[in-house]
Amino acid sequence: MTGPTVRTRFAAAAREERPDLAELCLLIGAEADPGLDGARCDLAQIELDRLAGLLPYGLSSPLAWATALHRLLGASHGFHGTAADYEKLGSSLLQEVLRRRRGLPILLSVVWIEVARRAGAPVYGVALPGHFVVGFGDPAGSYVLVDPFDAGRVLSSQDAELLVAGTTGAPPTPAMLAPADPLDIIQRVLNNIRAWAAPLPERRPVQLWSLDLTLLLPRHPAKLRLERAQLLVKMGDFLGGAAEMEEYAEVIGAFDPESAAAIRAQAKAARALLN
Repeated sequence: MTGPTVRTRFAAAAREERPDLAELCLLIGAEADPGLDGARCDLAQIELDRLAGLLPYGLSSPLAWATALHRLLGASHGFHGTAADYEKLGSSLLQEVLRRRRGLPILLSVVWIEVARRAGAPVYGVALPGHFVVGFGDPAGSYVLVDPFDAGRVLSSQDAELLVAGTTGAPPTPAMLAPADPLDIIQRVLNNIRAWAAPLPERRPVQLWSLDLTLLLPRHPAKLRLERAQLLVKMGDFLGGAAEMEEYAEVIGAFDPESAAAIRAQAKAARALLN
C-alpha cells in the first residue's frame, strides 16, 4: 500500500488550524522533485531544529534576536542570496535552500522564521512589495526588521522605505509591515515558482503543478482556474482546457456575462484546434 500523495498531504497541512510553514514549504519541494520527499523532508526539519539549538540562551530584545540570527545564519553558516539565485528553481525549495544556503528572499526568510520560532523568538514574516523580510518583536510596538537575503542585515526605517519605494514609488503603509499569514507566504512562494516557469515552454509542467498546489489552498484567486485552463491548452490538452474554461464561464456568468461569453469563445477555439 502507498501512503497519501504529496498533494493530499499539502491540502491537509494547509487546512490545519495553525498551518506549519516549514512543512508546507517542504511539501512544495517534494512536489517539485520526489527525491526531496521522505528522508529529505525529515533531514530538513532536523536541520532547522539543530540550527535553533545553536542560538544563545536568554535573548530578550528584538535587536538581540535579530543580531543572534544574523551571526548564526548569515555570518557563521553563510545563508544569503545573490542575483543568480533568481534563475534557479531550487531557490524556491526549502530542502535545497537548506543544503545550498542560498535562496530567494522569501525562502531565506522562512529559514530565519523557522529557526527563530523553534528557539522561542517573537518572529514573523513581512511581505513587503517586491522583497520579503523578517520582523522580530511586537509589530504594533517595538520591532526590528532584518533582510535574510542580505545575510540578516538589520534594516533601518529608511532602509525599509527605500525597499518599498523601489517597487511602489511610495513609502510603506502599516498594512505592508503587518505579519504575513503562513498561507499567504505559501501562496507567494508558489507565485514565484509560477513566474519563474512561465516564460519558457519547457517549464510548463512546473507552472502547472505550482498552479495545482495554489488551488489546493483554502483561499486563492478564482482567476487562477482560468489560467490553468489556458495553460492546459498551451500544453496540448485542448479538450481538458476547453472543459475547464466552460466551467469557469459558468461560475462568473451570473455577474460578468461579457467575460463569460469571451471565455466560452476561447473554449470553442480550443476545441477547434483538434480538427
